[in-house]
Amino acid sequence: MMTNLFSIFDPSTQIMNISLNWISITLIFIMMPMIYWLTPSRSNIIFNLLTSTLKKEFSTLLGPTSFIGSTLMMLSLFLLILTNNSMGLFPYIFTATSHPMLTVTLALPLWTALMMYGWINHTIHMLAHLVPQGTPPLLTTFMVCIESISNLIRPLTLSVRLAANMIAGHLLMTLLGNQGPTSPDLLMPIILITQIALITLESAVAMIQAYVFAVLTTLYISETTYDNT
Repeated sequence: MMTNLFSIFDPSTQIMNISLNWISITLIFIMMPMIYWLTPSRSNIIFNLLTSTLKKEFSTLLGPTSFIGSTLMMLSLFLLILTNNSMGLFPYIFTATSHPMLTVTLALPLWTALMMYGWINHTIHMLAHLVPQGTPPLLTTFMVCIESISNLIRPLTLSVRLAANMIAGHLLMTLLGNQGPTSPDLLMPIILITQIALITLESAVAMIQAYVFAVLTTLYISETTYDNT
């Protein structure tokens, strides 16, 4: 029984002492058996078109100085987040990306690795990045503080942005869905149309948030990779 509104995001639901919430991460392997298709299906064609387009865009954002495999890593990150966001739209499936446990796990190690790589290999470039070009000398110390704080909160903003957007849409659908049994019959068509609109909006948000997370991480990588030559 739902004790409060936020209990729908509780990842501790257990059946026979086995937590089944996080199993939604692996459901994509069951729903996409592309190995059994003799010819590419429509979903396979769309998937290949999406991945090739994103690969070109990530390669452009990363630039020629990026390390080997960074484009594939960002593409895999995008597909992971998109899969979990989309699976959360199905009934009775826990949205893993709505929980900070997963979003922080994705954002914090990436940011830590990028900062270590940048400060170890391109220290001068990282120091110069703390003071934007054209900053007046009197504001240099202030800008260093601002840029340092903005760098430190990057993993927090990445994780909170993703989790908050996933939670907000699901809360709206939950609140509206709970009004159905107690609403007059005349309002049922309006509630149904609104629910369909919310599901359509959440489908777009699922893709947009995955894209935003991957693109922002790509931009952070491009800031730390610098060609000294």
